[in-house]
Amino acid sequence: MSGVFETGVRVRGWKGYTALILLWQVTASVCFYAMYAVTPFVRDEFGVSATFVGVMLTALTFGYTLFLVPVGSITDEYGEDRVLVVGLVGLGVGAAGVTLAPSYLALLGAVFVLGAFYATAMPGTNKAVFNAIPPERLNTSMGIKQVGVTAGSGISAVLVPWFGATRFGWEVAFLLATAAAAIVSVVFWAVYEASGDGGDTDSVGIRSHFRNRAYALLTAAGFFLGAGLFTTIGYTILYVEEAVGASVVFAGLTLAAAQVFGSVGRVGFGWLADRLSVPLTTSTLYILVSQAGASFLLFLAVTVVDTPPLALVLFSLLGFFILGFTGIYYSCIGSLVPTEGVGSATAGGQIALNCGALLAPPAFGYLVDVRGYATAWTMLALAALVALVLLVALVYRH
Repeated sequence: MSGVFETGVRVRGWKGYTALILLWQVTASVCFYAMYAVTPFVRDEFGVSATFVGVMLTALTFGYTLFLVPVGSITDEYGEDRVLVVGLVGLGVGAAGVTLAPSYLALLGAVFVLGAFYATAMPGTNKAVFNAIPPERLNTSMGIKQVGVTAGSGISAVLVPWFGATRFGWEVAFLLATAAAAIVSVVFWAVYEASGDGGDTDSVGIRSHFRNRAYALLTAAGFFLGAGLFTTIGYTILYVEEAVGASVVFAGLTLAAAQVFGSVGRVGFGWLADRLSVPLTTSTLYILVSQAGASFLLFLAVTVVDTPPLALVLFSLLGFFILGFTGIYYSCIGSLVPTEGVGSATAGGQIALNCGALLAPPAFGYLVDVRGYATAWTMLALAALVALVLLVALVYRH
């Protein structure tokens, strides 16, 4: 664990370094996840069905997924500093572009660009954590850094519906995200110092990682967990508003609560993994099994929600597990590959999550249109069950 922690960033200790990466992640996630919070307004403004809301989310994830492989390799070869600065600037530009889309097709193009720049997030920030944080603090730091995802999504889940329900309009929230991205990118560029020149990408490329059977099994489980994670974020507001009968503001607060509990889960599970007296791979796998099992049960429970308070409680619990697993997931990935390959390994792991997100939201929306929300949530429960089976198989194999 050499690099920035020993020689680099102009902040003090692992706490200051983690805070800087967290700031970057929060800002980037506000820009990206604002698209999940704006779904009711997109549906009304462009007159599209729940299925086409899912198509929009798929366009966002497709841009994200398509650029993960090159970004992961670039991060490993040249370091994470330039990647993260350019990524945040691009996210700000993409968020502004969404507000200018004159049609649904133009919106899909702007959303694709927004997703493409978010591809810098996981390879860059995860490589930074593995380069800089001492082993005994790694899972805690990874969990704190991953809170930036849920925090950013929670912020957008509150601000976008609130501005959308006022005379200002949802576009103001996106423009505020653009301004925040510009400011934080300057701060990050001024304060952050790269960990080094990177590694040999030819020897630790994504294809070589997938030849590792443990890595392949883990990312296969990630596919199904990613389906649950991104679809939950994408449809919670619509479900609580349309099926439960709450206001759009309360629906936004429900998603925000799920994100808050997801943040607690990411830090709490990371803290637990650091304190279990077993190897890193073993501790993270045990925790992932518990998260997948709990998510399966909670997805089934969501199908019987009939009041706003119950929705708030159940989605908060669901957030703790299905939104709280990613820090442990990336720590487990990092334990299976050499440090110099964390960028590309993270990209492969994120691709697995994103592939689930490419397929699940439009499938969920289609099931909502033809069978109702109960069937759609049951589909996510089955996805969590498949992930559970794969993880249990990996535990026994390990």
